[in-house]
Order: sequence, then C-alpha cells, then structure tokens
Amino acid sequence: MSDQVIIFDTTLRDGEQALSASLTVREKLQIALALERLGVDVMEVGFPVSSPGDFESVQTIANTIKNSRVCALSRAVEKDIDAAGEALRNAAQGRIHTFISTSTIHVESKLKRNFDDVLAMGINAVKHARRYTDDVEFSCEDAGRTPIDNLCRMVEAAITAGATTVNIPDTVGYTIPSEFGGIIQTLFNRVPNIDKAIISVHCHNDLGLAVANSISAVQQGARQIECTVNGIGERAGNCSMEEVAMIINTRKDMFPNVTTGINTKEIYRTSQMVSQLCNMPVQSNKAIVGANAFSHSSGIHQDGVLKAKNTYEIITPESIGLSQNVLNLTSRSGRHVIKHRMAEMGYGVDDYNMDELYAAFLKLADKKGQVFDYDLEALVFFTNMHDADDYYHLDYLSAQSGTGIMSTSSVKLRAGDKTICEAATGNGPVDAVYQAISRATNIEFEMKDYHIGAKGAGEDALGQVDIVALHNGRRFHGMGLATDVIEASAQAMVHVLNHIHRAKAVEAKKQEIQDIKVAGEK
Repeated sequence: MSDQVIIFDTTLRDGEQALSASLTVREKLQIALALERLGVDVMEVGFPVSSPGDFESVQTIANTIKNSRVCALSRAVEKDIDAAGEALRNAAQGRIHTFISTSTIHVESKLKRNFDDVLAMGINAVKHARRYTDDVEFSCEDAGRTPIDNLCRMVEAAITAGATTVNIPDTVGYTIPSEFGGIIQTLFNRVPNIDKAIISVHCHNDLGLAVANSISAVQQGARQIECTVNGIGERAGNCSMEEVAMIINTRKDMFPNVTTGINTKEIYRTSQMVSQLCNMPVQSNKAIVGANAFSHSSGIHQDGVLKAKNTYEIITPESIGLSQNVLNLTSRSGRHVIKHRMAEMGYGVDDYNMDELYAAFLKLADKKGQVFDYDLEALVFFTNMHDADDYYHLDYLSAQSGTGIMSTSSVKLRAGDKTICEAATGNGPVDAVYQAISRATNIEFEMKDYHIGAKGAGEDALGQVDIVALHNGRRFHGMGLATDVIEASAQAMVHVLNHIHRAKAVEAKKQEIQDIKVAGEK
C-alpha cells in the first residue's frame, strides 16, 4: 500500500458553496494557482452543470493548471457527467467526481428510491464517466450513516465499474474517530477488490471532528483526504487542509513513512489569500494559521519559549511560511528593495505586478512613513483583486461629518472614458459616500454586510473594508484598503461596481449569442 496521502482540495467547490458572494472566474483562478504552488495533488474546482459561470471557471482552471489534477463534480446523472467531461476537455490532468447518496435516510427521503436502484445508478455513472477519462472518483454520499453491508456492496460495485478512487464521506459530520476509522477498516477487510482503488475520505466538521476523523481513516488505510484551506465549507466547514498536512508532517512517529506533497511553507500565504478573496476571516485561535497560533501570553510559557522555543511550540512559524515582520521600507526604498523583500517572503515575480505594487507602496509609504512586510502582503492581495480593465475608477473623494451636522460627500469617478462627479448626503460619512456613488453610476444596491478590519498594528495600520452588496438578486463582494477607512469603504464599493459591470457584460454577451441562435433557427 502506498504511503503517499493524496491531498484533494475542494476549497473552490465545497468551500465556495458556503460563501456569502460567489467568486469571480479570475478570483478562482488566483486561488487555483496558489493551490498548485502549495502542492495539492487534486483540486476540485466546481460543479460545471450547475451554472454557466461554474462551467467557465472549471474550464478556465483546467486549461491553465499543469502540475495538479483538476477535478469537476457531477451527480450520478449523464448530463452532469457530460458537462464535467466537456469542461475538462483540455485539462493536462482531469478527473470526474460523481456521487450518489447511499444512506437509508437519503435513499428513501431524498431520492425516493430503493438501494438497488441507487446501486445501478452509481454503476452507470462510473461507466459513463469512464468515456471521458480513466480517472474517475465515486462518492457514497452520507457514507457515515450508511448500513455497512450496503456500503460494502456499493464500494465493490463502483470499483468493478471502473472507479479508480472511491470516497467515503461523513457528509453531515456525524461520526466519531473510532467509529469512522472502523468503517474504513471494515471496507478493507470485506471488499475483495479494494486494492484496485484509492480509498478517500471527505469529513465535515459539524461536531468539530473532521480532522480527527480524517486522520483516523488514514491510520486504517485511506490514502486520500478531501479538505479545504482554512476548513471553509458547508455549515461548520470541512476538514482543514493545513491541519492534516501539519499533523502528518509533525507526527512522523505516528505516521512512519507517510507523506504528503504539500509545500508547508506555502500554507500561511495560501490561507491569507483564501481568507481575503472569500471574505472569510480566520478565527484568531485557529490551529496552524490563526493570529494566536504562535502567541504566548502566560508568563510561564513566555519564559519557556525564550529559553527554548520547542518547550511550547511544536511547529515553527517559518515552517508554514510565516516570516517575521521587519520594519525596513520607506518612500526612499527602490524597486529592487521591494523585489528583494517580496522574494524573502516567498513571492515570485509572477505573483504580483511590480508597477502596480510599487505605485501603491509609494502612496502608502508617504502616508505611514515606514512600511512593514504585512503591509506589502496586504497591497499584493489588494492589487491582485483588481483588473487593469476595471470600468470604474475612484479619482477623488471628499467626505464631511460631525456632531450636529449632516454628513455629506462628493466623488469623482471614471466610468470608461467618461468622468462623473456627484454629491450626496447620508446618515454618516460612509452612507453619504455610497449615496454619491450610487447617484454617479445609476446602479442601485442593497448593503448586506459591512466589515472593517485592521491590517497590522498601531494607529497608522491599514484599514481593510469588506462589503457584500445585493444587486438584482445577486450578491457581490468588494474589498478596499487604505489608511483612511472612508477611502477604503469607497474603494470596496467601486470594487463591487466593477463586478456588477462585468456580470452585466457577460449577460449581454449570452443574450447576443442566444439572439443569433434564434435568428439562425428562423
């Protein structure tokens, strides 16, 4: 049995399902490229049949990624499988992942069928998927609550039909480690052809046991873990990628010769990117990547760490790519210094646009005087979230507010080749700014979420504003970054407006294609 544990990342499929606003194709591609650098073996990047946007995302990523296997999800339905196969047509390495429920409650209540019907549907789905690729994964949804005899029958039948990976999900996070490990052990003991496939696990965190269940499964012979960056996902989330990777890396005494292909020094950077783009803050006490993961408050702990770090630190910040925040950059620092600092933090020249980064750096350095490494990283995330062809640009902003006076704001926006000036009043300076922007663009939106956070420490820390706005029934996420939170709020709204503009352009193009098709039929 191979001791390579395959890391199957589903951040862009299961993780993205749980977000307050969908990611754009460009944002999904950014994350996919980060996952490739991280060293994930397989990345599940979407559900192509679910929407044209998801199909485009899967297709774009499949056409770009070369070093990781790109996977698309489908139900055990031929049209789903056909869509997945088409989206993956040009993938360097592609996998179709098809699934059907197997637990009694799902079979009877959700599917309204009997188990023999479901067994036949699973077999047919695997055979149909094999028409597109030799790499087919089959999942027994809600396996954790499936009668073991039925589960053994389904696993054996799926492998016979041609599945090269069979996934055993704890879909609702119901099992405990000894129980889930026992399921995997039973499958290895009772399924005669189990050596013909990789056994995978996909554990949810409803009872906080997703990582423990996954690790228990590995101890019983499973050799693929399905997980997400920061553990994001449906309800309470999924098994956390960084946690299982660091458990296997750190506890070699418990996992002799067991390895993953994860480049652990990319963990922190990938975690931060996913958090930023997905608008999902990482809790401070989150294992491995939380802000407090390497903090020591107790005097006894601090004394021990000063004497020897491993008294209270079982992993080092450097092992996950978390560098020390060095204060060494001012407005007099040249491009070569910025490039050097970025390289020391693990960023390659293809990870950022030097012209945009340096311009943003100089603007920030003039305001703050000195710039930290974490400021540079924040600027990279911010500039990478914007396209050179953004339709809307904020050229000027003024806001006034105070006790006993009406808050007012004036803005100047560029919209393509036009310049628009507008002013408005509001319940506060941010509301006044948003009213002025709405007037200038004639775009109505409803604010669903507004959050301010600090990037770094001190009174001159960068303020990051994340918003979710509702427009025509669809949610859009925007982010702004500035030392002035009013300016950051305006930038976040302009970011949303550019998302809305692109969405309208896509819809117009689809309508044009449909009109041409209808005209041709006539």
